[in-house]
Amino acid sequence: MADSHTVERTSDVVAAHALGHHFADMTQQRDSSTLGMWVFLVTEIMFFGGLIASYLIYRVAYPETWHIGSSHMSFWLGTTNTVILLCSSFTMAMAVWASQKGNGRLTMWLLLMTATLGIGFECVKGLEYYQHFLEGALPGPYWHLHVVNSLQAQLFFLIYYIMTGLHALHLAIGIVILLVLAYKAKKGAFTPYYHTPVHITGLYWHFVDIVWVFLYPLLYLIPGSHGGGAH
Repeated sequence: MADSHTVERTSDVVAAHALGHHFADMTQQRDSSTLGMWVFLVTEIMFFGGLIASYLIYRVAYPETWHIGSSHMSFWLGTTNTVILLCSSFTMAMAVWASQKGNGRLTMWLLLMTATLGIGFECVKGLEYYQHFLEGALPGPYWHLHVVNSLQAQLFFLIYYIMTGLHALHLAIGIVILLVLAYKAKKGAFTPYYHTPVHITGLYWHFVDIVWVFLYPLLYLIPGSHGGGAH
């Protein structure tokens, strides 16, 4: 009985410390935070949806040029990054589970693993950008890629850089948040009674991964994209 009373007192202290003054209880605070993240993600869906729609419209308008542009994508680098992000989704889900169980040390390590995988993705993407730079596939004055319909090809790469660049930016923001949460987990900030920051960050991270799941087939799996692996 003494142990149960101790746990209850501990939970009350944790709840009182983590509860915002404008919320009635921890449940309301968690639900409000989750709703806020979902509203944010809906706006992000519309944002990336518009970019993907633009890509598809121009793909229909210029199928031959899009085929040529796709042939300069590195299939193996794109596939490697897909595997990396799928693994990071697993470690992120496990981090949320560990925080719900109150295992701060495991939460910390899982968050660090997720951040490391995210950094690995950025490094691979940076390598792919560097390869594009070497072959002259930069729209504008630095364009030196000798292909037919050069202006249309530049449009392909412009949309490619915008979509993948914004995705990489979102991922970088997520990495910073994960590192901050890992530090807080090390300090024992998350318990079974308070783990909302890890939960909503998990929603954000999974969204970023899902965006890549859409970008990957569009950029790397259409006919002709496999030829880019040698670049």
